[in-house]
Amino acid sequence: MSKVCQICGKHAVAGRSISHSHRTVNRKFMPNIQHVHVVLNGRRQQMNVCTTCLKSGKVARS
Repeated sequence: MSKVCQICGKHAVAGRSISHSHRTVNRKFMPNIQHVHVVLNGRRQQMNVCTTCLKSGKVARS
């Protein structure tokens, strides 16, 4: 499944995990993407949407 929101374009970003002893490890911050049925232009479609877009009401879930 694609980890990109089809509404806002949110995607994974790179960063670092830093331990208490200040050792660094490269990691990815992944967005919370859900594969949901939405109503778009009067039609029911499946889309990859982040939970932020779902909560803010940018798409109507069906």
